Amino acid sequence: MSTIIESPMPGKILDVKVAAGASVKSGDVVLMLEAMKMENEIFAPEAGTVKEVRVKKGDSVDTGAVLIVLE
Repeated sequence: MSTIIESPMPGKILDVKVAAGASVKSGDVVLMLEAMKMENEIFAPEAGTVKEVRVKKGDSVDTGAVLIVLE
């Protein structure tokens, strides 16, 4: 079963820290999101392998947008 990492707020992607195929542990920073002039770290909610990265640096995202899919 896949785990979806969604954007908790609207903002701009500052940096993507993982790529498809990468292994992540629960709590790892997977990307940086700028919202309201603050940099927010987005964490992996559980351990897994990155199946898809659906955003890239510079993308603007809305609340609830799918950022990363883990399997």
